Amino acid sequence: MSETLPGDDADLIIRGGRIHTLDPAVGTVTALAVRDGVIMAHDAAAEALGAREVVELDGRTAIPGINDAHLHGAWLGARWPHLFFSDTAPEDQPSGTLVTTAGERRSALRRAWRLLAELGITSYTEPGVGPGEDAGETGCFGTDMLDTYCELHREGAQTSRVTLLRLFGTIDGESTLDDFERGILTPPPATDRRWLAIPGVKIFADGIPPLATAWVEEPYADGTTGALLTRGGTDPLSAFQRMVELAATRGMQIAVHATGDRSIAEFLAVLERLRDAPSPAGPHYVVHGDLATPEQIARMREVDAGFAVQPLIAAHTHSWAAVQLGEARLAAAWPLAEMLTSGTLTTVTSDAPIASPDWRRGLDAALALLTDAGVVDDAETRGRLLRTMTVDAARQDGASTWKGSLAVGKVADLTVLEEDPLTPGRTFSSLGVAMTVVDGRTVFSRD
Repeated sequence: MSETLPGDDADLIIRGGRIHTLDPAVGTVTALAVRDGVIMAHDAAAEALGAREVVELDGRTAIPGINDAHLHGAWLGARWPHLFFSDTAPEDQPSGTLVTTAGERRSALRRAWRLLAELGITSYTEPGVGPGEDAGETGCFGTDMLDTYCELHREGAQTSRVTLLRLFGTIDGESTLDDFERGILTPPPATDRRWLAIPGVKIFADGIPPLATAWVEEPYADGTTGALLTRGGTDPLSAFQRMVELAATRGMQIAVHATGDRSIAEFLAVLERLRDAPSPAGPHYVVHGDLATPEQIARMREVDAGFAVQPLIAAHTHSWAAVQLGEARLAAAWPLAEMLTSGTLTTVTSDAPIASPDWRRGLDAALALLTDAGVVDDAETRGRLLRTMTVDAARQDGASTWKGSLAVGKVADLTVLEEDPLTPGRTFSSLGVAMTVVDGRTVFSRD
């Protein structure tokens, strides 16, 4: 099924190869036309139009622009090319304050956007920037960085669309109920949400399994169970519950860093109790969800919440986590196959600069998790994985009506690859990125 927006000529026509729209009503087409940053026609209807610019795919493949739904853009730009999981020796890792001036903050964001364009990434979620980090060590997460995002946004300098979550505690650390209550009463800056959306908040519930800091039901090898990072109220749990309630009843999207099954259970319990709360701009979700149980995954679907997961980090920390979890729990950790087959909203993300921002490596790690669980490597599986970083990521952003697929009427954000990513038997990492288009404008070309 194809349709055409009314009007005359196009600004851009892309043709001569496979174009996976990832819209089930459209499927794969061979041409599309763009006007004013929006897709206006497919196939013959697109070919029949005149255009100011024509891009010949020459047999290459176009897909919707990649949307990394959990990537620390400012921190990535300040640290690049150094990643936490990389060949950089510990003594050579950047440390201390990374940015201090407005110029350094602007340079960090521009560096990140150039890198993301080269990788075919057109959108990302900046998961946690705000006053909780105003005294933070790196300078990458405080109010000054939020102001810098807004400045570059107003200047029209973005080449990546950004969803930004505000933070009223510390990155990977504690937050207090008093700080959180004060923070959410401060309205976010006014922005064009197609370029810089600020729909909600990030809350850190616990740590991670390899450090035995994820909050779990069954004790670790050392007998501990981890704990919540929230403070205030009568105890950490009441503080956490109140934070979620405060944000949810104000219609804010909530992303909770929760890796342990106990922290996920407590988040779910609040969401289930607040089913009648105002609908947020995008669904609430758990970041990481390493030890989510099948029952919790199903319940997340029932409350229309989801998971943002990092298979590449799972690959990096697998043996490390085994020491704390034991083989039985390790085998059930990172349940990506269950998440995808359940129909629960699931996005595959990088958490860069912890792991590589290269989405192709992330999808290779995701495919390995699936095949280990008995899923067949075929075009359907690969298409499902691509949806986690396009269609599903747009849904997490609350932006399904205007981005995520290449349907007529949606924004012209595309990633052009040298080969078809749906072809089984090759790694995603072997696929070269030939071109990146955002809003109908070429922001990267390999030629």
